[in-house]
This record gives sequence, C-alpha cells and structure tokens, in this order.
Amino acid sequence: MSKKYAIGVDYGTESGRAVLVDLADGTEVADHVTPYPHGVIDERLPGSGIRLEHDWALQHPGDYLEVLRRSVPEVIRLSGVQPEEVIGLGIDFTACTMLPVDAQGEPLCFDPSLQTNPHSWVKLWKHHAAQAEANRINEVAAARGEAFLPRYGGKISSEWMLAKAWQILNEAPDIYERTDLFLEAADWVVFQMSGQVARNSCTAGYKANWHKREGFPNAAFFKELDPRLESLADTKLRGNIFPLGTKAGTLSEAMAGQMGLKPGIAVAVGNVDAHAAVPGVGVVTPGKLVMAMGTSICHMLLGTEEKQVEGMCGVVEDGIIPGYLGYEAGQSAVGDIFAWFVEHGVPAYVMVAAEQEGVGVHDWLERRAAAYKPGETGLLALDWWNGNRSVLVDTDLTGMIVGYTLLTKPEEVYRALLEATAFGTRKIVEAFHDSGVPVEELYACGGLPQRNRLLMQIYADVTNREIKIADSKQTPALGAAMFGAVAAGSAAGGYDSIVEAAQRMARIREETFKPIPEHVALYDKLYVEYNRLHDYFGRGGNDVMKRLKALKETALQA
Repeated sequence: MSKKYAIGVDYGTESGRAVLVDLADGTEVADHVTPYPHGVIDERLPGSGIRLEHDWALQHPGDYLEVLRRSVPEVIRLSGVQPEEVIGLGIDFTACTMLPVDAQGEPLCFDPSLQTNPHSWVKLWKHHAAQAEANRINEVAAARGEAFLPRYGGKISSEWMLAKAWQILNEAPDIYERTDLFLEAADWVVFQMSGQVARNSCTAGYKANWHKREGFPNAAFFKELDPRLESLADTKLRGNIFPLGTKAGTLSEAMAGQMGLKPGIAVAVGNVDAHAAVPGVGVVTPGKLVMAMGTSICHMLLGTEEKQVEGMCGVVEDGIIPGYLGYEAGQSAVGDIFAWFVEHGVPAYVMVAAEQEGVGVHDWLERRAAAYKPGETGLLALDWWNGNRSVLVDTDLTGMIVGYTLLTKPEEVYRALLEATAFGTRKIVEAFHDSGVPVEELYACGGLPQRNRLLMQIYADVTNREIKIADSKQTPALGAAMFGAVAAGSAAGGYDSIVEAAQRMARIREETFKPIPEHVALYDKLYVEYNRLHDYFGRGGNDVMKRLKALKETALQA
C-alpha cells in the first residue's frame, strides 16, 4: 500500500507557505515559502501610486495564487513524492482578510477601471481604517441588546467583515454596488482551486458574526445601522456555510496543471491560521490554551459551555474542533513590536556588534536581555503598538514605555517589550479563567517560540503556567493539511475526523518551559503596575493616546 500525503498551505501576512505532510505520522516531508510579490500594501497602490490613508492595509489577490503556482510544485519536487499520492489539500489564512468580487468571482481590483480605487482591493486583517464603523456597530448592537454582541466580548473589531464592508459602502458606494459577494480570502482561494464558493464556519463565526443556529445579525439591526445595509446578509454575504473539514470540492484541471497535482483531489473549506494550529499541536480537549505566535498572537481555547468573556474575539460552536465551543482572543502586535524595535530603535553599534559576533540583531539583544532579572531594567511597557485586540478591543490605543533613564540600554528596552507582550497574554488568560473557561496549561506554536527561548521563559514566568512547544515549524500549515486529509476521508487514505487526524499526526517537543518561582513572584509585582497603566490609559482614565492620534491625523490632512 503506497503512502498518502496531504498539502497544507498557510497564508500569512507577508508570505504563503506550503507543507507536504505524511498522513501516517504527520512528518513534514517538504516545505516552501513564497513571499508575496506585492507584500503588504499600506502606503501606495500598485501601478497607480495612489497614496493610502493612515491605518490602511491591503493586499493583491494575485499574490495568493502565486503561492499555489510556486510553492506547491516546489514541495512536490523537493520531496520526490508522486502527485497521485497526494489525496487532499487544506488552506488557512490570516483573518479577517476580505475582498469584493463580481458575479464571476473575480476580484474587483482585477478590473482596470477600478484598480485606482483602494476599496476594490483585498483588505488585510490589520486594516484598521474601519474603526468608526466598528464603533457605531458596537453602539447600535449594545443599545438594541443584540444577542450576538456578548459572544464577542462586547465589542466588534474594526478588523472584521461587517465594519470593513460598511466602510466600503460609506466611502466607495459604487464599489459596494458592483460587489456581488464579500468573501474571506480563504474562501476565495478555495473557490479558485475548486470552482465552488464554500464559506467556512470558522471565518464566518469569528469574523462575520455568524452563529450556527441564529445565522448573521438580523436585517432590522443592519437597517438601523444603515438602510442600505438591510439586505447585506442575504445578498453580499449569501451562500452556504460549512464546518471545518468539509470537502468544498475537488481540484480543477486548470489549477491542478498550475500546481503540479492531479485533478480531483479533495479541497477542504478554508480556515483561520491560528485555529488550524490547534489540532496541529494535538489539542482537541478543553483547558489548553494555544498561542499562535508570530507578528501577532491568536489565543485559542476549547470549552464545553458558552461563557461571556471580556474582550474575546468570539466564541463559536464547532469553530475550532467539532463538538466544542471554540474561544478566541488575541494581541494585534507581538513579533511586529520586536521587529519595529530592531529596525527603528536600535543604535548602529548594536548592528555592528551583532555582525562582528556573527549573529542576528534579535539574537544579540536576546542574549544580553537574558542576563537581567525581572524588574532589573526599571522599565515597563504597554504592548499596544498596533492597538489592543483583547481585552480592550480598541485599535486607537498606542504603545508606551515608562522608566527610561540616561543609562537605559537597548537590550533593556528589548526585554521590556518582551515582558509587555507576556503581560498582555496574562491579561487574556485571566479573563478566560475568571469567566469560567479554565486555562490549565499553554501551548505555543509559530515562528517566535522556535527562535526566542527568553521570550518563552518570560511567558511561563508571567503567566505562572507550563508552556509546551509545537514540534512543527509550520503548525497552521500542518493543521490545514490535517483538515485536507479529513476532507479526503478514510476511503481515500485520509481520516474521518480531525480528532483522529490529530492523534496520529500532531507532535510537540519534549522540552517545555516551566515557571521559575522567584521570577513569578517578581513578575506578580510588575503585573500590578502593568494593570494600573493598562486601565488608566485603556479604560478612559486618560485618553491622551487617542488625542495624540487625532492630532496626528489632523496634521497629516492639513
């Protein structure tokens, strides 16, 4: 009996990666990364050079297809596996990453007459320019007592589908009218591969406020928001919504030719990157919080009852693992903060020293930052460089560092930034735990846990919980491949449930990070101070961050 394989494609913020996985034991046989040719479009539109406003983040949908054309054939080539041995394919995506398409499913930005309108392009997850729409959605939903609002921690994010769609209506009504469907990028790529528009329950539930039993928010709510939105759910969000692991369709001949695969293999419905990572680390039961750590962090947790948790990004039945309620929270900047500091906040002598020692700047800073005890830097930071996703759900908040002196060193600042993100995670852990959704242990996956040991030890110390690390370097892609195997089913050599697939294919490292008691005690004291700053600047005690942001926007427009 020949071996069987599945491919998982993980679409991140800057690139897409394909992983070829052995279905017998989860071995990652080959992987390949394709950087997006257009990257993140946050300054000017390609071609026209039209300048984008503050808080915009777009992408080119053609870049997603380029990942399929380049990375999928490459993993086949690198592995030596025969295309007929690949039985299924799954994808995951950063979300909410959405785009308007016409009646043929073509992105509106592919139309030359619309390319100069920014609203015709893909809105990336970190597009925050719909905050005004999100604020109004929250006001109206709260005033009406809408049942969906508590399921999202009491606030809808500007990153999500409804706010982004309404922004298009408000600022580009012609684009809105020409839109046949608003699709998650994950669902659009699945449509490109299979020819079937199959919305997935994960993005619909977490990012578009859909409920398994109640559907989307009702027409009366949309009408009160804006009479032009009354039929949004029945028109531009229409279509069947399928549970994770469902076969959306089969790979078309045209796409199979471009991807170097056989037509007819199972294509699973799309997924969110962090959510796909949960089975990728073998978590299929409650009490275990999975942190997908990269440019941002998504915190994923399973529960048996629907609870209201402040600032959670959503609770969705069957949203992560069938049979459980899936909870999500997150921090909208983590690795991005460390990258910002290395790129813009480090003096030249650090770069020279790192080069002389033959290490990267991150490694140089980490080694020196590790020599400090908790509290020794005298610094404390708020981790809001890209706003706050949980628990405050406010993209207008900004970063902060307290305690600078003339003796402050770059490695001290670096450590303070690492600690700030850990405090942000503790805030989320406590919100879940205190609301009756237990968090007993932490699992970490993504790029950061594999590279930064100091960061993981700080997280263990700050949260006072053991952290287990994924063995895979591409955990979301591994999870996506698992769902591809489930879409294929056991008859084709795959699996009939994601639980079964996870039991056979998921792996974690033997080494774990355990909290150091004396560090825990010191971080408890620092966390008290973090909480004071968090509430003072984040809960209305002093709105200076928002006032500064408003002054900046006024100055830019002058």
